[in-house]
Amino acid sequence: MPLPPDDPLLPPPAELLVLSAAECRALLAPDALREALAAALRAHSDGETDVPPRIAAWAARGLLAAMPGNVAGVGLAAKLVSVFPENHGGDIPSHQGLVALFDQDDGRPLAVMDGAYLTGIRTAATAALAVDLMARPDATTLAILGAGVQGHGHARTLAGVRPWTDVRVASRTAAHAAALAETSEPARTVVSFEEAVRGADVVALCTDATEPVIDRSWLADGVAVSSVGVGREIDAATITDAARVLVEWRGAAENAPPAGAHELQDLSPDDVVELGEVLAGRGTARTDDAEIVVYKSTGHAVEDVAAARVVYDAALASGTGTRVRL
Repeated sequence: MPLPPDDPLLPPPAELLVLSAAECRALLAPDALREALAAALRAHSDGETDVPPRIAAWAARGLLAAMPGNVAGVGLAAKLVSVFPENHGGDIPSHQGLVALFDQDDGRPLAVMDGAYLTGIRTAATAALAVDLMARPDATTLAILGAGVQGHGHARTLAGVRPWTDVRVASRTAAHAAALAETSEPARTVVSFEEAVRGADVVALCTDATEPVIDRSWLADGVAVSSVGVGREIDAATITDAARVLVEWRGAAENAPPAGAHELQDLSPDDVVELGEVLAGRGTARTDDAEIVVYKSTGHAVEDVAAARVVYDAALASGTGTRVRL
């Protein structure tokens, strides 16, 4: 039996803006993204967001995570992201996803955009914010461990944070390290993670490792360590000896993975400091030049909301994207 034309279950047609990865890349201006991320992190620490812990459904070789979030005055969005580590190094990325942006006043879906590029660049850009807060003013030596998407993203976003004179790149795949080093004038490849880390002022961990890739004994006094891997990149001694552990949200220590961080499960919420608190002047990243300071990222929906809003507003201003009727 055919449905009646006035079927009450059929909603009125809505127009949706669809944006590809290439369009997102063209629209996402670095300065605008950095400002939006900083504002969203401050808003979270000020209690102006609603973000439940990330949930995930596990498949045989990976997971599908859901990350909804609302940032007052910025946007209401949800990201679906799949993480399949075995894809690493092949033709299919390990992280893939979609971000959907909704109207905060009436709930209308406004846009759907590629989530893989947004996730990659907002993760690296947030890490750059953290490094800028943590690193000593005289830092000149940077070690990047991992030469995949995040390694390349960090090389780009960290480029202007300090006047680097030595950028050391190490990867389990030598060809990947060489390819990354070619993208930056001060960059060079080194043969091991230990060689990259020893004597470095800033260490950026960008791997998919499930076991620690650094050792406390390698770290110099005053180093800043940034970790964005979803596995277990930092050894326990480094966390213990850190004067301060910065996070996007205290839930990184309160919640088990995949919402929280593996390395922070033995800490309490009082043992970590939110980036938003430091950005707002209510917390401190570093008090002296000898401290070891750590940033551990889990990824947070306020970052997706902020990035999606920057892309959406730029798309409306430029007429970019494809409009479809739902």
